[in-house]
Amino acid sequence: MTKLPGQEAEGAGLGNEVEGYLLWQATIAVAEQRAREFVERMEWLTTAQREEIEQLYVSDNLRRARQDLERIAARCRSLRGEYEERYRVLRLRCVGYTLGAAAGLTSVAAAGLALSR
Repeated sequence: MTKLPGQEAEGAGLGNEVEGYLLWQATIAVAEQRAREFVERMEWLTTAQREEIEQLYVSDNLRRARQDLERIAARCRSLRGEYEERYRVLRLRCVGYTLGAAAGLTSVAAAGLALSR
């Protein structure tokens, strides 16, 4: 079955969203596990205190994880812009050199034809 041009991009976007969701759910699970391990060592806490500390630990951990991800995403966007600009300049140079070489070869061929007559 053939796909329409936009369908491939939609599939990739959906795949990225699903992957992001699953990674975030794994981050939440890890934060919750670490919070439980953290409060287990504090035997003197009441159940309510344990739950409050776990909740604070998880929310702090997730806040930091979100900040890290946002910083990484910003850096990725920055790098992408830099690389796109660099490749644009390289493409222009390549086209310029190619056109210059073609013009030079055309001149040499025209001069050769003119001299041979």
